[in-house]
Amino acid sequence: MAGAAGERFLFSMLGLVADTLLVYIAASLTRPIQPVLDTFAARTGIVVQRESGASLEHVRKITELHRVPDLLLLADAEVFPQFLVPQYTTWYAEFARNRMVVAYTKRSKHAGEITRDNWMEVLGRGDVEVGRTDPDLAPVGYRTLIMLKLAERFYRKPGLANSLVAAASERNIRPNAAELAALLAAGELDYIYDYQSVAESNGFSYIALPDEINLGDPRRAKEYATAAVTVRGATRGSKTEFKGQPILYALSEPLRAPHPTAASRFLAYLTSPEVVRRLRAAHVDMLDHPIVVGTGAPRELR
Repeated sequence: MAGAAGERFLFSMLGLVADTLLVYIAASLTRPIQPVLDTFAARTGIVVQRESGASLEHVRKITELHRVPDLLLLADAEVFPQFLVPQYTTWYAEFARNRMVVAYTKRSKHAGEITRDNWMEVLGRGDVEVGRTDPDLAPVGYRTLIMLKLAERFYRKPGLANSLVAAASERNIRPNAAELAALLAAGELDYIYDYQSVAESNGFSYIALPDEINLGDPRRAKEYATAAVTVRGATRGSKTEFKGQPILYALSEPLRAPHPTAASRFLAYLTSPEVVRRLRAAHVDMLDHPIVVGTGAPRELR
């Protein structure tokens, strides 16, 4: 008996309890990362517990509920210095990029006529159902608002941002990118503002927005930063401003993580060439190497 099965058998024969890994995962990353977590668990015998949701929801589990996972994989690197460093972690590592798109399906109203040039007009029509995520919960939510502000300036259409926000009815707002994608897949929405990776992993059609507004071009960081939004902070009653930035996902191991050895083993696996290739094939735009910010990161990332 060899491999993961043999390791699990050895655990049972020796009466040992397998190690555990608790991971908080950004909803937009859950679909592609799930098979990676499953393979890691099978190979190591480590019991992987995962919680998927909006990145700011995960933050508030830590800052308000005082829960501590082993790893955080979040959709916005800026969340770490804004909310978690240095009280809850001393470092974070950027590991993937993304871009904003307008996603739709062949069942969407006006799917045959929407283009990169007229998407604003189509999404503003009264007969379409447009969805977006809650900016107080998910980075894709506040990035949608930032993108629309940039679009208003880029297309030189005063009032465009407010009109498109109004066209995405409050009843069509969802907590995170994955729940929004599920409504589009079910045909309950015609169009959604979401990440390119989410559109591709779900097989949606999408409008690739210009680099000037899609928050996906690192060379345009200064342009993106001219637009900003204010959302709920890490604790009740507080507010935080997010400026436009190139989209970067980041991860970290919180202070006092309960299973640091398992976390380090998973970080080594996640950043291995094998898994980087696998995630790229699953539409995650992985960086060649993680970029560590701060001090105290495990050697697997340095």
